[in-house]
Amino acid sequence: MNNILTYETVSLDEKDNSLLILDQTRLPNEIITLHLRDTDEIRQAIYTLQVRGAPAIGIAAAFGLYLAAKNIRTDDYSEFMARLHKAKEYLNSSRPTAVNLSWALNRMENIALTDNSKSIPEIVELLRRESIAIKSEDTQMCRKIGEWGLTLIHDGDGILTHCNAGQLATSKYGTALAPIHLGRERGMNFRVFCDETRPLLQGARLSTFELMADGVDTTLICDNMASQVMKNGWVNAVFVGCDRVAANGDACNKIGTSGVAILAKYYGIPFYVLGPTSTIDMSIASGNDIVIEQREEKEVTEMWYSRRMAPEGVKVYNPAFDVTPHELIAGIVTDKGIARPPYTESLKRIMLP
Repeated sequence: MNNILTYETVSLDEKDNSLLILDQTRLPNEIITLHLRDTDEIRQAIYTLQVRGAPAIGIAAAFGLYLAAKNIRTDDYSEFMARLHKAKEYLNSSRPTAVNLSWALNRMENIALTDNSKSIPEIVELLRRESIAIKSEDTQMCRKIGEWGLTLIHDGDGILTHCNAGQLATSKYGTALAPIHLGRERGMNFRVFCDETRPLLQGARLSTFELMADGVDTTLICDNMASQVMKNGWVNAVFVGCDRVAANGDACNKIGTSGVAILAKYYGIPFYVLGPTSTIDMSIASGNDIVIEQREEKEVTEMWYSRRMAPEGVKVYNPAFDVTPHELIAGIVTDKGIARPPYTESLKRIMLP
């Protein structure tokens, strides 16, 4: 088996003027790297989940905007900024829920807005440096998340996770899986239970793949088996990632996460949300303000099946995410520390410069 941890999830190939991504729709059966050059195919890759995970799509979009800027042929600053803004908004429209996407794109655009006295080539170079910095900072943030997360668990613990918030969703280490990967570097062992994560099976296809590559004792379970596994006493903590966290601590993550949190509360198991500070959106008061992406019906009725598994004409509700209320969250683990209730106060402190 190829070790997926030796591959970069998302990177910039400067010699080839392209964005390199692992095509995650083909994992675990095929490891395929895609070279993407124009804005259309980069946006499509984000929308179709060829690159996925809140931090990773932010990095991909930053590289994508740099490549778009490099292809703008004009010496006029106003025209350059108008075309750059159009490309930014186009990339941002690919997925509405994860805040890292808009965060990274806004950060890139602001670099271009800071000094209109610079030449267009100078601005493009600043954008190149900023996109590389966004990726580098993500690696550092994920490692710090791993350090903080390790303080919550012990060698030999059982951990349940939902979706994939590992290296495949970031530049390295991951968010929810960062403590496990970091612990493995230090010779620690954990028992990890991965929810399959219907309908796109990120837990089954991705989390199990990278955890097994790291030598982790990994067990795959169907989503509806989490209650039984908790009842058996096999779970000491739940670690999940997040796509957006509101100012009050409500956390948006892959669909099914809130159900896991409810079960954990019932069984007295601490439920932790792990993510970089770039995922915290202090501009929204609660999870009610988060736009939930609705995806195609065929992901539920046809994908992964040799023949359609639901009757033609049946109505399908397919939200990509749900929101876990802050009351169910024992702690929010960030690169700047662990926020505890009340989150309106602790998150505000963490987000201070």
